[in-house]
This record gives sequence, structure tokens and C-alpha cells, in this order.
Amino acid sequence: MTTATPERLHALDALRAGALLLGVVLHAAIAWMPGAGLWWVVGDADASRAPGLAFFVIHMFRMTLFFLLAGFFARAMLERRGLRGFVVDRARRVALPLAAAWPIVMTLFVLVFALAGALAPEGSKAPPPPPPRFTPDDFPLGHLWFLWLLVVFYAMALGMRGVCRAIDREARLERVYGAITRIVSRPFGPLLLALPAACALSTHAGWMPWFGIPTPDRALIPNLPAFVAYGSAFAGGWLVQREADTVLARWRAAWPWHLVLGIAAIATCLVLLGLLPSGREADTTGFAAACAIAYAAGAFALPVALAGLALRFMAGERRVRRYVADASYWIYLVHLPVVMAVQVGFAQVAWPWWVEWPATLAVSGVVLFGSYALVVRDTRLGAFLDGGRRRRSAAVTAAG
Repeated sequence: MTTATPERLHALDALRAGALLLGVVLHAAIAWMPGAGLWWVVGDADASRAPGLAFFVIHMFRMTLFFLLAGFFARAMLERRGLRGFVVDRARRVALPLAAAWPIVMTLFVLVFALAGALAPEGSKAPPPPPPRFTPDDFPLGHLWFLWLLVVFYAMALGMRGVCRAIDREARLERVYGAITRIVSRPFGPLLLALPAACALSTHAGWMPWFGIPTPDRALIPNLPAFVAYGSAFAGGWLVQREADTVLARWRAAWPWHLVLGIAAIATCLVLLGLLPSGREADTTGFAAACAIAYAAGAFALPVALAGLALRFMAGERRVRRYVADASYWIYLVHLPVVMAVQVGFAQVAWPWWVEWPATLAVSGVVLFGSYALVVRDTRLGAFLDGGRRRRSAAVTAAG
């Protein structure tokens, strides 16, 4: 077993931050998607195809990329800190932020929706949705669902690790893990990782292919496609870390192939589904299978391509990149109510979408990065969220 070099970790850490920040871009685009007013806090009058296409492409790969990297870094931390250190760190940086941020974010959501309702023209106000029951199958997680799913995956990974060690004292499974890892690292490895997700999507009742993997944001029990797809990505990252130097070197060399594969998957999906957001369900077996295979292929090929690109062009640590990576966790935790509030504000003016969407990102970025600089960076909250990585890095730099 080998581990990744520090340069590679810098590249992948920056890529993980990029996956989080792309979530801000994605959520900021929704208000200008055709039909967004039916399911989002506000739908702007100047809807356009371009924000919808941006949503489609980003949503295809962003969270599989995040969970692939999460699995990779989780096993690296477990090897470095041991079981106790891993559990303590994950409880502090994942479970506790979820518990602390959830009531604050939910309160802000209520205020933003109330503001949107108050500013909506008479006759256009939709009736409020029924309140959640706060049961395992009806629990509003909002955009913090990714933290809950991480907790579930951590627990499952540790449980399976304990069982395997108990029943495989001679480490015979090591050869099996090694074989799987080598297969994943091959040119068609992402397609093999995508197979479980394709099966789950194609058999999911009421699946709307244009919106991809259903977001598990409304229940503590995640829907099967999300659980399978993101669980496969997490497991893939966990396995890759076992032979990190070998696998990442192959990904670094093969990024053009994986990128072409991902782009082909996007093009296939758009040919099947059209360029406009559609609520059409996969109502026939053939259509469901074709959409599921193409979508899942892109969902896994693009993260591997981006990992290879990051390893190729973002090796080493850079000050600005490090700052953005440090800020990304805080920004993603708090961004959605901020973005929604700005969208509600821009819905009151008649500017074109190509002005309002970038302006939403700019205004939200000032608020989010500003709040990080003022109330998180160099504070106890910052140390709590980043695990002291920045401070340790600064100490090493000063000492060297």
C-alpha cells in the first residue's frame, strides 16, 4: 500500500474546494432556469437556456466528485490518525457543524421564503408546502444533506473495516481490494464505478433524468439512487487511496480520455433529453436505461478527468488557492440562504439574466468571503472547521 505525495494532496484538496464552490454557482443559476418558479424560492421573469445547461452539467458530476475525494481523504486520515483520532476529527468537523448549522440555516430559509412571498405580485403567490413531519422519511436537511450522508458513509466504512478485519485475519481480502483498485484505475474504470448508479437510476420510480441524481435533502433515509451513486464514489475514493501513487499517476496521464468520455456522456444525455429543463419521467425501460447509462458515465468520468487535470496543473501549494480552499467549507455551509436572498432581490428588477446571474454570484461572493474573513478566519470557529490545517501549515512555513 502507498499513499499520495503532499503535492497531490494539495491538488485534490483544491479540487474538493472547487466542488463545493461550484455548488454556489449551481444554486445561483436556478432562479433563471425556465420553470424555476414552480419549485424554487423565486423564478426570474428573464429565464434562459444557458443557466439551465450550467445546472445540468454541474449537477451531473459535482457531488460524485466530492464524495470520491471524501472517501480518498477519509481513508488517508484513518491511516494517519488511527481510529480514535479519525472519529474525533470527523465528529468535530462534520457531525457537530451539521448539528449546529442546521437550525440556523433552516431559520434563514423560512425568513427568505417569507420575504419572497411578501414581495411576490398579488395573484402569483403559490400556496405554502405542507410542513415536514420530522420523521426519518420526511426531514428537511436542505443543502446540508451532504454532511448527513458523510456521517452515514463514515459509519458504514468503519463498520465494514471492523468486520473484514475480524473475519479475515490473514488479510486475504487485501488481494481482492488490490485487484478492484487496479481495475478502477484503468481507462474504463469510471464506467465500472458507474454501473451501480446506472442500475439504481434506471429502476427508480418517477425518475426525471434531466435533473439527474435525486438530491437526498428531504429525509434522513436517502433515496436509493443517491445512496448508491454517492456511496460508490465514496467507496471508489477509499479504494484508490490504498494505492494512491499508482492510481493517481494513471489518472493524471489519462485525463484527456476521461474528459472526452465525460463530454460524450453529456452530449448523449442532451440529445436524449433536450436542452431545456424537463420534468419528463423515464417512463419506458429503454429510455430509462439509455439515460441512466449515459448520465452515470458522465457522473463518474468527469470527476476522474478533473482529478487528473488537477494533478497535472495544480501540483503544489499556492497561497490564494489555499485561502479559497480554507474558505470553501464555511462558504458552502452558509451560502444557500444568502444566494436565495440575493435572487429574491434581483427578481424585483427587470435586468437581463446575463447581468443578474453574475451579479448574484458577485454580491453573494462578497458576503460569503467577507463573513469568512471577519468571523471565521483566525478565530476559534475557523480552527474548529478546518481542523487546524492552515495554522499547522503556517507554523511549518515559519519554522522552515
